[in-house]
Amino acid sequence: MEPSSGAGGAADGSGDICCLSYNQDCTSLAIGMKMGYKLFSLSSVEQLDLVHENDDLSDVYIVERLFSSSLVVVVSHSKPRQMNVFHFKKGTEICNYNYSGNILSIRLNRQRLVVCLEESVYIHNIKDMKLLRTLLDTPHNPTGLCALSINHSNSYLAYPGSASVGEIMVYDANTLKIECTIPAHDSPLAAIAFNSTGTKLSSASEKGTVIRVFSIPEGQKLYEFRRGMKRYVNISSLVFSMDSQFLCVSSNTETVHIFKLEHLPERSEENSSWSGYMGKMFMAASTYLPSQVSDMMNQDRAFATVRLTFAGHKNACTLVTIQKLPRLLVSSSSGHLYIYNLDPQDGGECVLIRKHSLLGSGKMDGVGEGDMESLSPVSYAATVARPSGAPSSMAGYSEDGGALRGELLPEHEFAVGPVQLDDEKEFPPISLCRGGQKDDWP
Repeated sequence: MEPSSGAGGAADGSGDICCLSYNQDCTSLAIGMKMGYKLFSLSSVEQLDLVHENDDLSDVYIVERLFSSSLVVVVSHSKPRQMNVFHFKKGTEICNYNYSGNILSIRLNRQRLVVCLEESVYIHNIKDMKLLRTLLDTPHNPTGLCALSINHSNSYLAYPGSASVGEIMVYDANTLKIECTIPAHDSPLAAIAFNSTGTKLSSASEKGTVIRVFSIPEGQKLYEFRRGMKRYVNISSLVFSMDSQFLCVSSNTETVHIFKLEHLPERSEENSSWSGYMGKMFMAASTYLPSQVSDMMNQDRAFATVRLTFAGHKNACTLVTIQKLPRLLVSSSSGHLYIYNLDPQDGGECVLIRKHSLLGSGKMDGVGEGDMESLSPVSYAATVARPSGAPSSMAGYSEDGGALRGELLPEHEFAVGPVQLDDEKEFPPISLCRGGQKDDWP
């Protein structure tokens, strides 16, 4: 999921939900269904507010909302080659655009809208929906795997550079040039995700056992985490927290892993404890052991985990601050949203606090006995009360669209101020248009 942050395609275990996706700042959840789609607000733990519901389209397998605006992009199985862009509060269609093949995924930020097909990628200027560049003959990409930075001043696009190994192409969607190529994994890619500032990129391969984080645009490896060793898994969701301190990974198993992005201080030479001695022994051994073994010894394990009450369903996870506290959200194709508390200082097992129905009225479901059995007995109030210099919540995404203070945004590329689709000066302009192939735009 990126959520990237989402789980796309036909959902397992549910005849109603076809896809799950969070918007760029994780303030909204979208679900595509056999009949229509829904948008929910994620501003409250106690209540899941339904923002918009549409039942005009059938078999909706892509729904992407632009931040908290009224712009939503929808693709349905009835017309899998057509992208529909709506202003849902006005009930109008901004435009639609047809492609040469089935649309597999769509990513958007305040500057670019990216459409990924099996062997090509289309980059649009979201201000007027015009096509800027078509990347043809990209490696075979049957799942439409790609990621777009939500920061429009670092508008990087990542997609597979090979169908046989885990190579990542990083493309600058602002300058429309290739930035770098990252040899991330030996096996083909299964998930890629940018952090909120577009300065880090995380990846996982089809094996799903090792998660790596790279600097952008340099492409240097910063972190390496081990999700597990016993079995290969299918990664469902890979997402950074908004402050880039945590990285969340979910799969088709019952466990969600949360890693903390921090470099542990090196052990002091005076440390004569047993753990210090063993640490030095491992470091010394890593110099002559096979590289695969030494890499495994140096990998960091999960900072926090969640044991889900279900397995086998597609899911989409995100880390977000709601009501001033860090939460882990898990939406499932089974038709529920699970909200967990995350202790940002001690980690451990996350506490399930709410379960909402995505197919009902949006009101809170009671946590059943089966769910209660999995709750941790440790009170989360200790996290809030802990007298520590570290913040008890994760920073949110700035509503300035991600631009850093002092940056100059070229006037010909950006609208003045953040995107506001509810005022009289619409962005993009609300004018009905029909898109065809490449040069058919007006």
